[in-house]
Amino acid sequence: MTIRDRIFDKLSELNMTQKEFAKRTGIPETTISDWKKKKTNPTSEKILIICKVLDVTPEWLLSGIEVNGTRSNPQEWFAVDASTDAGILLTAFNSFDSKEQARLLGYVEAMKKSKK
Repeated sequence: MTIRDRIFDKLSELNMTQKEFAKRTGIPETTISDWKKKKTNPTSEKILIICKVLDVTPEWLLSGIEVNGTRSNPQEWFAVDASTDAGILLTAFNSFDSKEQARLLGYVEAMKKSKK
């Protein structure tokens, strides 16, 4: 199964039209139609927004593999929407100099220990 196949299967599962999908992703309807007609896949810059709208992981969209339970390798990276609390925190963290980053990380470690 290809990326395109997984997208259209998920759209069907969610009862989402191509028009609604286009509106929610900002991807032109003609582009989505081309994926189906020309049997092409979306470009890499579209993957994360597609995952967000379809509520799937990039691993699933790209490979069809679900990352569930403890049998898979732990994730070493995350895709985060910049408008969420986590995204705002990451944006702020990345704007800090190394001393400020170290201070914030120290604070986080202290908070984690206080919860135990």
